[in-house]
Amino acid sequence: MSRRRIGFWYRLAAVIAKPPLVVLFKRDWRGTEHMPADGGFITVVNHNSYLDPLSYAHFQYNTGRVPRFLAKAALFKVPFVGAILHGSGQIPVYRETTNAMDAFRAAVDAIGRGECVAFYPEGTLTRDPEVWPMAGKTGAARVALMTRAPVVPVAQWGANLAMPPYAKENKVRLFPRKTLQVLAGPPLDLSAYYDREPTPDVLKEVTEIIMAAITALLEELRGEKAPETPYDHRKARAEQRRKAAGEDRK
Repeated sequence: MSRRRIGFWYRLAAVIAKPPLVVLFKRDWRGTEHMPADGGFITVVNHNSYLDPLSYAHFQYNTGRVPRFLAKAALFKVPFVGAILHGSGQIPVYRETTNAMDAFRAAVDAIGRGECVAFYPEGTLTRDPEVWPMAGKTGAARVALMTRAPVVPVAQWGANLAMPPYAKENKVRLFPRKTLQVLAGPPLDLSAYYDREPTPDVLKEVTEIIMAAITALLEELRGEKAPETPYDHRKARAEQRRKAAGEDRK
């Protein structure tokens, strides 16, 4: 299926967002040749700043294949922002509700219409102390196996230097001028999993392949080696609770 037109609302968002991004930041974009020219596909992206959706969207918009993000449903209720999200075809995610699966159905439908759907497979801002990608959630893997669409890994770095995740002072650090780096890799070969039942173990395995590809790209951007084991926020919280309970018993 051919690509969908960008549309009025996406162009309006670009008119609003692109000028300050161009003025305030430098850009180092690589890997646009890996974006499929036609047909639906998935991108999987690391998440290290509240600013990086704009950075990645700018990169993706300039390829001519605009992303449809899965975004928190609450954002669709924000005046004007919600109108842009609805009008530009973004996909609301209703976490921990009976409507939670609607986002995955909408993603599958969008891919079937020939669109690009962008996943942040970590599910939230990374909590890794060194800002590496965390262990991923299985939503992107599930949609990838359902659609058999190309899955393009994308790593980004730089937005977190301007707006660090979970910074105590929550200050934006625009100067000196930061470089927004985005690197897309070739589509992942997940064909070995297409005819297998999508059990939790299979989805976990595919998710680990996805996260490993994103992390390898980020290693290239940062010129550093990531930890052997990705940070697991759930395990870290459980360990913190265990230690706290031990302290209380003393």
